[in-house]
Amino acid sequence: MNPAEATREIYWNISNHWLVYVLLAPTAIVGGYGLFRKFRLWRAGQPAARFGRPKERIARLLKHALAQQRTARESYAGAFHRMIFYGFIILVIATTVVLIQQDFGLMIMKGWFYLAFQSFIVDVFGALLLVGLLMAMARRWRSKPRQLVYTSEANWVLVGLFVIGLTGFLIEGWRIAVTDDPWGAWSPVGRLVAVVSDSVMSDDVMRSAHVGIWWFHLVIVYVGFAWAPYTKMAHVLTAPLNIYFSNLDGYGSSLKTIDFETAETFGVSSLGDFTWKDRLDFDACTECGRCTAVCPANTVGKALSPRDLILDLRSLMLTADGGEEKVPIVDESTAVSREALWQCTTCAACMEACPVFIEQMPKIVDARRFLVMEEAEFPEDLQAVITSLEQRGHPFPGTSFNRVEWADGLDIPELADMADPSEAEVLLWVGCGGALVERNQLTVRATAQLLQRAGVKFAILGREETCNGDPARRIGNEFLFEMLAKANVESLAKYGVKKIVTSCPHCFNTFANEYPALDGTYEVFHHSEFLERLVEDGSLEPLPRDDRRVTFHDPCYLGRHNGIFDAPRSLVKLTTGSAPTEMEQSREKSFCCGGGGGMCYTDEPPDQRVNQERADQVLATDADVVAVGCPFCTTMLEDGINARRGDRVVEVRDVAELLWESVDGAT
Repeated sequence: MNPAEATREIYWNISNHWLVYVLLAPTAIVGGYGLFRKFRLWRAGQPAARFGRPKERIARLLKHALAQQRTARESYAGAFHRMIFYGFIILVIATTVVLIQQDFGLMIMKGWFYLAFQSFIVDVFGALLLVGLLMAMARRWRSKPRQLVYTSEANWVLVGLFVIGLTGFLIEGWRIAVTDDPWGAWSPVGRLVAVVSDSVMSDDVMRSAHVGIWWFHLVIVYVGFAWAPYTKMAHVLTAPLNIYFSNLDGYGSSLKTIDFETAETFGVSSLGDFTWKDRLDFDACTECGRCTAVCPANTVGKALSPRDLILDLRSLMLTADGGEEKVPIVDESTAVSREALWQCTTCAACMEACPVFIEQMPKIVDARRFLVMEEAEFPEDLQAVITSLEQRGHPFPGTSFNRVEWADGLDIPELADMADPSEAEVLLWVGCGGALVERNQLTVRATAQLLQRAGVKFAILGREETCNGDPARRIGNEFLFEMLAKANVESLAKYGVKKIVTSCPHCFNTFANEYPALDGTYEVFHHSEFLERLVEDGSLEPLPRDDRRVTFHDPCYLGRHNGIFDAPRSLVKLTTGSAPTEMEQSREKSFCCGGGGGMCYTDEPPDQRVNQERADQVLATDADVVAVGCPFCTTMLEDGINARRGDRVVEVRDVAELLWESVDGAT
């Protein structure tokens, strides 16, 4: 046999195959209308700038839609999803090849290509498709993880795909058996079906069965394509689109500004206020539940479920279908309730976990904005925070400290007192959490002493420093955020500030990612980054002297929002001589301390405290010290650990404190 002659008859044993095209017409009409309806619903949304930087978007598409990198983070689900995905893709390509040869007369199903791809590879990936579907069925019907949404539609999707794959192999096997195909060995699964069938069925029976199953297979495929746009199978299209149009600038810059001069309403109150990208988010959800599984609020039993929030918004959009502008989104009977909206810590764990890059957190903040700025309806604890920000320039209404008490005895210059402020190479931004919370003053003092020891020319704003606006923005008072931010931009411009170092990740994120939109562009460093550089260039010489077991807690706004993971770990290693013991949830998967989004100012129910959940994870490492890099994390973790540690002694120390002890002890 000459491999160059290898091929097969496309419509073997099938007559009246013109019906293939007759049946294709209603399939295309029904499926096409479903797609048209989706595009119409998306286009009804408000504008969103998501078309720039196409090279980066294509790279992300290849990485996460084609290579499935986020999907693969969960080993079992990632494995079967890849089998199903790649099996589906290969079968679609193989079917396209058949159509090209049949309809355009291009003889491409021949020779080595026919044997290697159209026979062997297609068989292997078809088998992987079936295995993946069986694994998915076992997970959905036997394991039943809590994070999934259980519907009959999802079951029918799995069954339908399995029937398509199985009937495809039956059709192939019976053809191989009846024709005694000399190339049948190149189709291992088809050949197996042929051998088994040949032992129990006559050629005439196989011919008859082949015709019936062939048409049944075609009808199921057509029904699937027509039905897909109306089901979760639409994510085959919506997921890649959503990945392509996702935010390329990171979670730290995911909140959009409001043009107060032109906006008719502030925030989002109805479906008509969402952008087209938000609406695409609703349709892209695959109901996998990974966002809810990692949500700290949901983990401790609160009402917030990022998955259900998106699905409820999708349901509202599909139900409204044309009347979206007046459909309110906050409904106490759904996941989009006032209770749920005020439980979000804005940690962005949901966004990091989502395999299709849905942006849940900004939608929550947008809804908060409407409640705060239009209806003045938000929790009393947060009302006190907003009032304090408006009247005193910081979010701590009960504090008795001022902005400079922490620096007593350190002789740190204030920019206003300097004859030439430009002599200060760096502005040490202390932040409200550093200056006005007694425990955190130790962190700021350690940072300042390290800068002094390294010979860095730095200064502070002192009494001129006010909150940069992060709490106001996350709570939902965008107007107050902008007012505070513009005042700070003006103040920093007055002194010609170009470089900022801060120990607060929230301040870091605000200066680095949000102030540029308000004409405030600076070179911003988290203190762990800056201190690591000082050690690397020899300005600081720590002496590892701590033999305690140390773990490190990744602050959400330092790690997940801004990708800074290594610098604080480096400082821990420099001071202890070994890398920190990692918690089960660390780096991108770190569990929130519970303090973000204004939640550090609220009183949580005793049995639903996020900081205590994280404290349990700390204690599970058997660490003596949990190192942190955020004043809010320090406060939240100290409270959580004290509530859970029992008789154990576990300290919470900022990386700057550990480094200062090491440097000071080395001299």
